[in-house]
Amino acid sequence: MAEKKDFTSTRNKVTYLDLFAGAGGFSEGFLQAYTDDKYYVFRLASDINENCELTHRVRYNDVLGLDTEFICQDIMEDSFLPNLLDKLHGQQIDVVTGGPSCQSFSLAGRRKKLDKRDDLFYHYLKVIKALRPKYFVMENVKGILTKDGGQVKEQIMREIRSIIDEQSMHFLFDFLDEVKNRIPAPIYNALYAKLCLESTNGDFKKINEQLENSLDVQFREITKNLPYNVSKSDEAVNTIRHGLILLQQKTRRDEIRKQIIHLKTISHIDNDSFVEGYNSLIETISDEQILNQIFSAADTIATMVENSESVKVFKQCIEILTMNFDECIELLKGYIKSDETLGNHLSRILQEVCLYHIDEPFVLLSSDYGVPQNRERVVFIGCRKDQRPITAVPATVKEDEKVKVYEALWDLNMVGNGEAVTTYKEPQPIPEYESSKQRREIQGQPDDRGLLFSDWSRMGRLSHRFTFDTAPFYVMNMAEYKEARKHQHMELFNHQTSAQNETVRERLRIIAKHGDYEAAKEELKANGLESQKRNYNVLEPLGQSPTIMTMPDDYIHYSAYRPMTVREMARLQSFDDSFVFQGKRQTGGNNRQKEIPQYTLVGNAVPPLMARAIANVILENIQ
Repeated sequence: MAEKKDFTSTRNKVTYLDLFAGAGGFSEGFLQAYTDDKYYVFRLASDINENCELTHRVRYNDVLGLDTEFICQDIMEDSFLPNLLDKLHGQQIDVVTGGPSCQSFSLAGRRKKLDKRDDLFYHYLKVIKALRPKYFVMENVKGILTKDGGQVKEQIMREIRSIIDEQSMHFLFDFLDEVKNRIPAPIYNALYAKLCLESTNGDFKKINEQLENSLDVQFREITKNLPYNVSKSDEAVNTIRHGLILLQQKTRRDEIRKQIIHLKTISHIDNDSFVEGYNSLIETISDEQILNQIFSAADTIATMVENSESVKVFKQCIEILTMNFDECIELLKGYIKSDETLGNHLSRILQEVCLYHIDEPFVLLSSDYGVPQNRERVVFIGCRKDQRPITAVPATVKEDEKVKVYEALWDLNMVGNGEAVTTYKEPQPIPEYESSKQRREIQGQPDDRGLLFSDWSRMGRLSHRFTFDTAPFYVMNMAEYKEARKHQHMELFNHQTSAQNETVRERLRIIAKHGDYEAAKEELKANGLESQKRNYNVLEPLGQSPTIMTMPDDYIHYSAYRPMTVREMARLQSFDDSFVFQGKRQTGGNNRQKEIPQYTLVGNAVPPLMARAIANVILENIQ
């Protein structure tokens, strides 16, 4: 496949890369998006799994003929960012997309406390700090908004606001000097040092040592009048003394914490006798727990000394040691809140100092963008300070115009039990649903000059930009990919059903007849067809599907009374039929986490048409 020169030559390039790329839902949408004067150039993708890389290489390097790089590596590894920068060869990246793995945030299952994946957004933002793109998009499940009482969302927002433009920090230091007389001297010194550390201005080691020495001086001043035996052996005094040392060992603690969380993850420790012990160990060495222990000890010491105000100041200085930039600013605001003029002045300074501006994350519903699925996703869009802010991703279809399940799947219902179909066959329309089909533009808007959703899927949504000269193909693994003779070419990919016995088929028929699993349970029990599965979703042909997940037998076809094929689930996600999901079709148990089979690739993806809408909004605003 080659790009059309008449398309690319008349438009300016906007470069992007995709982290946590998975199957490539973001990438599909961004490659589809364009305006009269701009289009996207796909520079690089990354994910930890080989089958993600395999699917990307076939689609983007072989079939689309792009020179996109792929990094198959854990973003939490120390060498990830250097590898990324090396692959980019100094190229400017305008937009970064990514969906840090959201399983631990999801409302759909148990939330794993201290899951390794909870740290991934920090590493995503570490890339943002290094690349300084004009926009970045971070996508996740809706559950992230309420995780830990909303603290996870707030922490993400704080970290985004803590990405600073170091060239503008002198404005903030000038302001800090201006309000110096409003702040207790130890707190001012701690704030100044911490902001220097946040901006990496000056000698990092020297500044850090000065901050730590200042805390030691304060601690000695507070305890100097205590009896000798108390100052040397009291538990509260020793807790503070040793706690300060622990805080200074943050790099070592973070490494230990990372190793334990990784051990938890690879050992699948969850819902067992080990989990509480491992969580307790991780919490014990966290900043929060160490601070809590120090603060409790400081409160005890406050009852022993005459000047309890000095203990309060000391506690505040210790807390500053663990704050990010945004938290430091909140503390500073507290000292000037009575002066509106100063407050406004600080707000103007922060417009320059904060590299990215963000209001609140959006909750997007995929069916609003031409996807035949009601999938809610949370999207954080960070806008660099020199770019226009993005405050919404407008829907492309109205509520009564949304694409329906039957429209998306009607021409694929020609596969039997335990059968793989590799060519399109004559469809068998269902008369009572035919009136729901309508011609549309790509993004779902009804248009008599457009195509059916199924036709868009078959023809593909990239023909404005690419011409096909390499046919799509399927391989089982990377070894087959490297041998051209093992590339499997066919007309229709990923359209295969599992062989089911009569018992399972009858169970699905009864559930489909009732249209609801709960409503069918009485008849299932009467016929000895009960199931241990917690959930079955009967697809509503004249509505949208529920959120597509990674388990095919969670869904029952509206008329065939069987689980969905990979291709059908891909249609409900708005992937083109020419997009081939590589590797194994499905695996069981913990293997799904390692092998990332086709169903998992589909279920975890961002719907391309929703990604396209996000991409177009950015193109319309980017400077």
